[in-house]
Amino acid sequence: MKLDEKENLIEKDYVIFLNYFKSKFPVFHKSNIFFLDIQYGIKHFFEQKDIKTTYTEIDKLSSSVISFFEQKGIFEKLDSKVWKINYPDFVCTTPGDPL
Repeated sequence: MKLDEKENLIEKDYVIFLNYFKSKFPVFHKSNIFFLDIQYGIKHFFEQKDIKTTYTEIDKLSSSVISFFEQKGIFEKLDSKVWKINYPDFVCTTPGDPL
């Protein structure tokens, strides 16, 4: 699978990707997320689908996926490697440890 096809897979089904990401990492509305977290999330997402992805591709995909989520208003850049998630579906409704 080509790089642009992998990028389109995430962007087309971004809600599925975000929910998968949340199932693997402690991610909540208004929480911080780091570049490395996104890289690992993409790596595991494609592994789950049995799609081989190189580390170079993961790095490029991470940058493009971050830009996509910034344009949609889901990621708000705080630093060169840190974003805040603006995704109300990830609001924690129960007090205490959600994990």
